[in-house]
Amino acid sequence: MQKYLYLALDLGSVLVPILFSFYPKKHFASTWRAWLPAIAAPAVLFIVWDEWFTAMRVWGFNSNYLTGISFGHLPLEEILFFLCIPYACLFTYVAVNYLKKEEPLPDRGLRVTWTLIVGLVAVGIKNYDRWYTMVTFFGLAAFLLYLILVIKPNYLGRFYFSYLFILIPFFLVNGVLTGSWIERPVVWYNDEENLGIRMGTIPFEDTFYGMLLILMNVVIYEWRMARLPASSAPPAP
Repeated sequence: MQKYLYLALDLGSVLVPILFSFYPKKHFASTWRAWLPAIAAPAVLFIVWDEWFTAMRVWGFNSNYLTGISFGHLPLEEILFFLCIPYACLFTYVAVNYLKKEEPLPDRGLRVTWTLIVGLVAVGIKNYDRWYTMVTFFGLAAFLLYLILVIKPNYLGRFYFSYLFILIPFFLVNGVLTGSWIERPVVWYNDEENLGIRMGTIPFEDTFYGMLLILMNVVIYEWRMARLPASSAPPAP
């Protein structure tokens, strides 16, 4: 049964969010015209990135934990990861902001954003020869810079706050995928292409890789929600 482990993690991650998506006072499921493109568009980008890095052996997969269905260099489970995890995280973002309606950061996350940009660029420059570190850190820094200079969203503070909650299940799932509580990792990493810093078994870069993915989901979701007709919005609390 171990060959279904990665598939079970994908489906288990999204099961509870799907069930609660039909909560009458915040009917997340009804906003599918916002969350569907918000998940699909970044998934395409990340799957291409994933295929590239897998072919380069920046990371790879343990066939003992896979069903054996693959597309290119990627197992089916890895592709599902970019659909199931973003749905669960996007639902969590919406749920956290439904429960905490006031702005959690006085400057709406601007100082956090600039701190992240400076730190990411500095580490990325210093580690330009490490593919995972360089691409992830420069990618996130560039996207954050684009947001604050061009998009100028008012929800970055709420995103950072909700991401603290998203990290809890994210670390649990990623912990298993990278070898916590199991004999061997489901996903292995070439430490010559990252900082070599592990949080338990999880590479340090994964936190920022996940932030870039989920932030892209949130940005597209918020953009689409602002354009949905009033009749398509979920019921008011």
